[in-house]
Amino acid sequence: MKLITTGNNLCRIMVSDEYTELAKILYELVERDEKYDKVVIVTDENVEVNLYDDFVKSIFAITNSKYFSKICIKPGEESKCLDTFNEIISKFIDIGMSRKSLVIAFGGGVVGDLAGFAAATYMRGIDYIQVPTTILSQVDSAIGGKTGIDVGVYKNMIGAFKQPLFTYINTETLKTLPSDELKSGFGEVIKYAAIMDDNGEFEKFLNDNAVEVKYLDNEKIIKAIMKCAEFKARIVKADERETGLRKILNFGHTFGHAIEMEYGLKHGEAVAVGMKIAFKVALAKGYIKKDYYDNFVELIDKYDFEFDFSKINIEKLVENIKKDKKNSFGDISVILPDASSCVGIFKMSSDDIEELLKKEFNFM
Repeated sequence: MKLITTGNNLCRIMVSDEYTELAKILYELVERDEKYDKVVIVTDENVEVNLYDDFVKSIFAITNSKYFSKICIKPGEESKCLDTFNEIISKFIDIGMSRKSLVIAFGGGVVGDLAGFAAATYMRGIDYIQVPTTILSQVDSAIGGKTGIDVGVYKNMIGAFKQPLFTYINTETLKTLPSDELKSGFGEVIKYAAIMDDNGEFEKFLNDNAVEVKYLDNEKIIKAIMKCAEFKARIVKADERETGLRKILNFGHTFGHAIEMEYGLKHGEAVAVGMKIAFKVALAKGYIKKDYYDNFVELIDKYDFEFDFSKINIEKLVENIKKDKKNSFGDISVILPDASSCVGIFKMSSDDIEELLKKEFNFM
């Protein structure tokens, strides 16, 4: 597959089904132009087993391996913490990383967030490249420069905005993912169908091609990833620091993060559940029509996102929502659908949310 370049001057994105072009770029940056003295690849144990050897084989075919080091962390959200961050920074020091060194984040969202945050803070900031290996990271977390770590169950409480030099997406890596990771990624893909303001075009594509997308048909999955990545790049360019428009990318996340921290769901699965709640709230508020609600919930269910809402403790859910970092002045910022393929940013009190959810979902 020929390399596809998209995005913009703030979010450069490259899409391929191999690492040949990335290897050429690294050769030019590291060996030919001597822009970087050292390169550290941050990855996790799952990626190391399934993808790492082929990745470095492509790079070392044309660039001397002496420039490169590897840091491997344990997989999973539990690693996205201060202890792992300290471990990475300590290894940077041991390796002799300087302000002219380069970090490559090779893995999913956890690796990208951690490695990006380490790059953003080490010696007050060094360059890094995102090489995402999961659907979730390819369509969302590896684009836009958000980096960070969790504090306990509270997500992304410490972090920084730090744009990567570019994001390099190899769609072949998706074939190594277990089914639960694929499913998690589809949650973020579906999110874009609700926020694109494209008269339902992407929603229709995901509906009509659900089987092909879920089974990673090459043409369909590349189209889905490209649509999401291009849209996110446009939003980030318009509002890099999330002071306004970029907040729509958090659709499903206010409720989703609260569900995720309480019930241990994977991120994309929690976002899908959060979207269902957001659609229910929007319907109750009269922001959307019933047929749009029914159609979109049906789309979410097509990608196998089922959840037993009766087990939720509503008071605990609201307490978790109140700790969301996007809240301010005592109000909770909630992204809700307000028309087909459109969302708006609304302020609600915790009491209003609790009362509405109890009424609409009949929580115990």
